[in-house]
Amino acid sequence: MLYFARKRNEQLMVHNFRVLAAMAVCLLLIGCSSGPRFLSYNGPEVTRIVVMKEDRRMYLMHGDEILEKYKIELGFAPIGDKKIEGDGKTPEGRYYIDRRNPRSAFHLSLGISYPNAQDRAEAAALGKPPGGDIFIHGRAKKNRGKGPDWTAGCISVKDGQMEKIYAMVNNGTVIDIFP
Repeated sequence: MLYFARKRNEQLMVHNFRVLAAMAVCLLLIGCSSGPRFLSYNGPEVTRIVVMKEDRRMYLMHGDEILEKYKIELGFAPIGDKKIEGDGKTPEGRYYIDRRNPRSAFHLSLGISYPNAQDRAEAAALGKPPGGDIFIHGRAKKNRGKGPDWTAGCISVKDGQMEKIYAMVNNGTVIDIFP
């Protein structure tokens, strides 16, 4: 009887070792993955994002204080306000960050609440759809080297910068996009 108890104990130890080894390998692979990193942020709240299209700059603000500033890329037709789907323009006006996409094809992304009621009305007057899916996002490897102003109307930053922005900006944050 003692023989069988020892044998069963050895089998359990081998099984437990294999389970622990498999878990360690999984954790190692997760830690070494090339996917986006999720940073944490515990500084002052970002109360507003300001985008200056002509200067190709984006500012993360806490009240009147600039917390961070970034060089940005815009839609492939960067001059002027977005009016209709497919025009390649980045919208202008006041919007809000309304969603997050941790599995974005563009590394990470924060959704902008375009179109608003005014945007929909302007597009309807032209008999066209306003478009949508406007984001602040990274580049992801396949979009590196495309040159300036390559998006379909979004705001793009470097992937490492997007990781920090993603950590700092909450849903509901105001974003003002100026010409």
